[in-house]
Amino acid sequence: MHYYGYTALLTIISHFVFIALAFIGIQSLRLDRYITPERQGKFKLVIVMLSVTIGFGCSEFFLSFIDNARNIVYILE
Repeated sequence: MHYYGYTALLTIISHFVFIALAFIGIQSLRLDRYITPERQGKFKLVIVMLSVTIGFGCSEFFLSFIDNARNIVYILE
């Protein structure tokens, strides 16, 4: 049963790390310079939602890759 706990913890940490990396990456583009001051609030929400989308997708890819790499030994049996 500890396996499922560790897997859940790894998944949560991976999601948060990749979301944070996506957020930092999107912020470094400095796209807010092209948005009018009236729309800055909505643009910040778009950045957060885009970060969650990109970060979650990258995290799922990473976790799936790790899982598949771990299971590839069953081909050799």
